[in-house]
Amino acid sequence: MTQTFEITSNSSGMKSEIESDGHHITIDEPESMGGTNTAADPLTTLLGSLAGCETAVANIVAKELDFDLQSIHFKINGKLDPKGLMGDPNVRPYFQTVNIEATVKTSETQERVEKLQQLTDQRCPVFTTLKAADVELNANWNKA
Repeated sequence: MTQTFEITSNSSGMKSEIESDGHHITIDEPESMGGTNTAADPLTTLLGSLAGCETAVANIVAKELDFDLQSIHFKINGKLDPKGLMGDPNVRPYFQTVNIEATVKTSETQERVEKLQQLTDQRCPVFTTLKAADVELNANWNKA
């Protein structure tokens, strides 16, 4: 069975007011890009979606592994060449590299943390979408 995800978006200039199932997200661009800088930009929001998705999937996997997952802290950055975004057909307009640092609060061993990471990365829809787009993903999960 497939699941359908749906949003509505009302936009003014660079700012988008997005709604899904009663939840609201605002996305904007900085003033330097023509936005009003009232919310995170789309690419930062994508990185936030990666952190949220990895957190959700890690919790699912932890239950399956009987893993003591107390919390996860993510620090994620992405690098891209803005020439692609600005129209250069020789440069892709999305991230070239995404670096993921996770600190896992747990009583488990580092080896079990690495197993949690492996299974989470294999099953996380946002992570696997970036991987399928040939984004270089550098993920490092460590026990707190």
